[in-house]
Amino acid sequence: MNDPRLESQKKAPSADPRPTPTTHHGIVIQDDYAWLKAANWREVLEDASSLPPDIRAHLEKENRYADTILAPLAPLIEELRRELGARVEDEDATAPISAGAYRYYRRWRSGAQHPCLVRRPRAGGEEELLVDGEALAQGRAFFQLGPASHSPDHRLLAYAVDESGAEFFTIRVRDLEARRDLSDQVPNARADAILNLHGDPAVFANDGKSFLYAKLDANHRARSIWRHRIGTSAAEDQLVLEETTPGWFVSVHRERDGRHATIAVRDHETSEVFILDLERTDARPQLVAKREIGVRYEVEVGRERLFIRANRDGAEDFKIVETELAAPSPANWRDVVPHRRGVMVLRHAIFARHLVWLSQENGLPRLTVKALAGGEEHSIAFDEEAFALSLDAGEEFDMDSLRFTLSTPARPAETYDYDMVSRERVLVKRQLIPSGHDPNDYVVRRVFAPASDGEAIPVTLLYRRGLALDGSAPCLLHGYGAYGSPVLPNFLAHRLSLVDRGVIYALAHVRGGSEKGWRWYTQGKRKEKENSFSDYLAVARMLIGERFTAAGRIVANGRSAGGMLMGVAANRAPELFAGIVTEVPFVDVLATMLDPDLPLTPSEWPEWGNPLLSEDDFRTILAYSPLENIKPRHYPAVLAIAAVADPRVTYWEPAKWVAKLRANSLSGRPVLLRTEMSGGHMGAPGRFDRLAEFALTHAFALWACGLAPVAET
Repeated sequence: MNDPRLESQKKAPSADPRPTPTTHHGIVIQDDYAWLKAANWREVLEDASSLPPDIRAHLEKENRYADTILAPLAPLIEELRRELGARVEDEDATAPISAGAYRYYRRWRSGAQHPCLVRRPRAGGEEELLVDGEALAQGRAFFQLGPASHSPDHRLLAYAVDESGAEFFTIRVRDLEARRDLSDQVPNARADAILNLHGDPAVFANDGKSFLYAKLDANHRARSIWRHRIGTSAAEDQLVLEETTPGWFVSVHRERDGRHATIAVRDHETSEVFILDLERTDARPQLVAKREIGVRYEVEVGRERLFIRANRDGAEDFKIVETELAAPSPANWRDVVPHRRGVMVLRHAIFARHLVWLSQENGLPRLTVKALAGGEEHSIAFDEEAFALSLDAGEEFDMDSLRFTLSTPARPAETYDYDMVSRERVLVKRQLIPSGHDPNDYVVRRVFAPASDGEAIPVTLLYRRGLALDGSAPCLLHGYGAYGSPVLPNFLAHRLSLVDRGVIYALAHVRGGSEKGWRWYTQGKRKEKENSFSDYLAVARMLIGERFTAAGRIVANGRSAGGMLMGVAANRAPELFAGIVTEVPFVDVLATMLDPDLPLTPSEWPEWGNPLLSEDDFRTILAYSPLENIKPRHYPAVLAIAAVADPRVTYWEPAKWVAKLRANSLSGRPVLLRTEMSGGHMGAPGRFDRLAEFALTHAFALWACGLAPVAET
């Protein structure tokens, strides 16, 4: 624990301070490390080799230093890597999705990092290899096989690939009969897995001769929808819809009725939707409801009717309404699922004979089915104290079956097909742990921490059965708290490597998420962002007070916007934490929100505020922005992970943060930065490479809280 190789800062890199003052609203901010932001950052996103030499030299020096400091943990890192790998099915496949005459799925061969796209005839027959992701990845420093879409006649497949990590996807088109790619190459498409929750990489017209896609502009923003005709150059693509307001982005989705596509246009607080007829390539997008600031809605097309999840008319936690496709305006909306405060409707799906929706109350999800004829409703019951539930509506409309996936922090994921008429569920896929796993060896609990304003903050705990709860156990405390995204109490096998070594794994469901309804989100954004930070610290203090753990035994953990939470926690209560582990941390909030040219900045203003225009927003962000609030303190040990090609949290944010932290830390504890020189926001795309990243961060966390002996060298 006190090994000098891990605690000494004598040989740590020191970034050259180059003071750069800026003035906004009469307030002067000095940034000593602004030079770490490459002037050619757009070029760097697409080609990491274009990083200026002085910046590259600094990042490589940081990587070498981190490797040196972490070298004594190499045996533990390797042990963890093998352990994590043993929990992964070597030959694995996703649950197949039925579409017409086929079932489509992804499959991993033995030892493969990347999946194959495959299908099998629905009536039975041999599996057909469509795209070999492992073969495409050979010889590339970075490769990600993104989502794919098949044409209605199943003769073509549009699939997306990213070869830089910057999420500039290229859509390729494969002729599935000839088993070869066509000449079509559509660059700069938006097709990442995050967006794919709301959109598709390509939406084919019903004649299969063209497809729609969302295109990224020079600032990495999806602000337009284009039509590409098969067999033509992307330079000839036709503009279908363009959003000109900064901060708004677009996506396109094929509706399961088989006739329509929807184009969603949104920012973080407002949305509008257009409908396109896929039978007519000359059809103009039809607006459903004109945008109104603060009104969000999402559309499902049920042939001649629309079913809409919306927060209009004071429906803070959303309701579901219906209207005729021919008369979509809000004046014609009729409530189908009325608003209930505190019961948040998360998403919905329409089938030929049923409406289904996923809701959440006090952090617990629920699936409800409503028969369109007669209106009878029933909920699908789950007997778990804390669990995660997802709804997958599939691709088909005229069916009585829905699919859902259920897991808990202790119980691996199970995917079911559920018959909405008979109410029977059939297990489709169970996540297997080859090395062995008994959920009964673990305890999952939901507890609550009191906030200073009287709110009860939900906390999910996972620990080994029989663990002494006397304050001696270390704890990893994970948090996020932004965009209304809940922290899910799902099963992630890598957590077991910490829990099996005596760590309590805690999920803090702080404000800024939506675990307790939409107000839980709005009370954790902009002027009320302080609630996210105070909630997280309240959870830490509750865990200490209830003797789950002790001060100085907690490792704080959060990625991306959750990294902001980590930066604030380090500044405000460093004595509570043994260490901080954060991936792609959003820690330079003020400078990022002051730069309208960065990829996400305009779209982020509704979330954090616009400090360019508002002095109040400037002062609000300045009061908590992690970088600006560093000062001489006894900081805990820190490991920050970054990526040069990250378009969401740019590499220079964690680089600047680590440089300033190290210059101000009085504790002598290591402050480390590891930057992936060819990679992006979501980490390594290869399934085993990702496990190596977990092995590194887990080893650091175990060392920080005193559970990792240092090997002799």
